[in-house]
Amino acid sequence: MATIKDVAALAGVAPASVTRVLSGHPNVSPRLRERVLEAVRESGYKPDLLAAGLRRGSSRTIGVIVSDIINPLLAEVVDALEVKLRAHDYSVLLANSHGDPARDVEAVSLLRQHRTDGLIVMVVDETRAELKEALRTSPVPVVLLDRTVEGCDDASVVTSDHRRGTRELTRHLLDAGHERIGYLTGPLGTTYAGRERMAGFLAALHERGLELPERYIQSSRATPEFGQRATAALLDDPEPPTAIVAGPNPMLVGMLRELQERGVMVGTGIAVACLDDPPIAFLHNPAITALSRDIGEMADTAASLLVATLSGEMRQPRTVVLPMHLRRRASTAAPVPAAPVAPSATSR
Repeated sequence: MATIKDVAALAGVAPASVTRVLSGHPNVSPRLRERVLEAVRESGYKPDLLAAGLRRGSSRTIGVIVSDIINPLLAEVVDALEVKLRAHDYSVLLANSHGDPARDVEAVSLLRQHRTDGLIVMVVDETRAELKEALRTSPVPVVLLDRTVEGCDDASVVTSDHRRGTRELTRHLLDAGHERIGYLTGPLGTTYAGRERMAGFLAALHERGLELPERYIQSSRATPEFGQRATAALLDDPEPPTAIVAGPNPMLVGMLRELQERGVMVGTGIAVACLDDPPIAFLHNPAITALSRDIGEMADTAASLLVATLSGEMRQPRTVVLPMHLRRRASTAAPVPAAPVAPSATSR
């Protein structure tokens, strides 16, 4: 690999002259600039952009922390963030917590070591004291995406209106006659999105004077495996729910797998809804009722707030709440099933 010394030797100039040309120094003659750039092309020299950035006090990288990349929504968010940030000449350095809260703190530390210029954060557990301290003392700007971290007052926040959306979806199920509703969710109370969704779900029930048994609410890390186990537990209940709501997207996959294995028809045997709108929701037959949001708008807003902070254009943190929309589909259109769903042979 060619070095600055190689370029200097090829151009017949001192290494300091090469550095002046490549750094964009204004006091360089056109002839010198031409000789150096020609030598760069001939040698195939590739500048160390990170080192150059650090000399300018910027690495031109943004750290992005996601709770679990197996969630297709988060993968879509990261993709949209990368496109937006690249347009501002920033690259993305991704840290995946794999659903483990301890890795949230490790991710912040790792991205600090890589001298990222800013952080966009979607952590597993925003309530952990170590994480709060790590973000509160961050030397670079932070944008929280669908999260709120107590004490991190300098961070901008971009969230979706989960409470209103979940309340509207639950009312839709109640209006259709469902009074026994199962609810699959991530770990309780660990994220803003989870708390707001639960608040909206319970608010809709309380409006109708209903209170569900605690066993109807199943919570754990958002994986397809948990979605399947939780659905099995709900269907094997002496009074199984007539509708099930899946929170995090990966749970929906497990839910559908369990229903398929039991021969339970979505829409006629049981109503199904999801609190996000992954492709499987509208591609499934019948299509699944879901709450949708504009992923591009989420990513664009978060990236824009961070870039504006880095450029000095925005000096005070902002909070932006984006809307959610209920997509009523065939999975919740049929009448409430008249009989309980029978347990599978393997679960009896």
